[in-house]
Amino acid sequence: LEIAKRTVTLTSADDEKVYDGQPLTNDEVTVGGDGFAANEGATYNVTGTQTEVGSSANAFEYTLNEGTKAVNYDITVVPGTLKVTKITKEIIITAASASKKYDGSPLTNDGYTYTENVLAEGDVLTAVVEGTITDFGTAENVVTSYKVMRGEKDVTANYTFGESVKGTLAITKRS
Repeated sequence: LEIAKRTVTLTSADDEKVYDGQPLTNDEVTVGGDGFAANEGATYNVTGTQTEVGSSANAFEYTLNEGTKAVNYDITVVPGTLKVTKITKEIIITAASASKKYDGSPLTNDGYTYTENVLAEGDVLTAVVEGTITDFGTAENVVTSYKVMRGEKDVTANYTFGESVKGTLAITKRS
């Protein structure tokens, strides 16, 4: 007499979402192949997680239930994939504009606005705006750099940015 081992494939779930600042997890594990015999099985500890744009294995471990003997099974573990995609709604940063009457001192304005309701809760966008003018006329006020931070972590790569809009600095003549 001969008893053949049962083949069992344990596969953790695939999952995908758009970046929202929160970890993507999915603790579902499916049993394929011959499956476990009646009243036998396993418990699963799924540890896979993905927060930033990219993908990673939905890693997990299993523990056979009491009465389930490893010798009776050929078990294959297949981790699924967790994938976080970039937010595709563009963020447009607009440099502030300003004007004043000539007074001999430079005019600068480092203010800016950006497209609202795109950043994930807890993410903070900062931009550097540069431009200056002292004499009568106009000058561009330009966004020279920007980044999005989540605490101490740079999460700029999780967002899509459109071309920044320049502001105008203007000095008018004194009468």
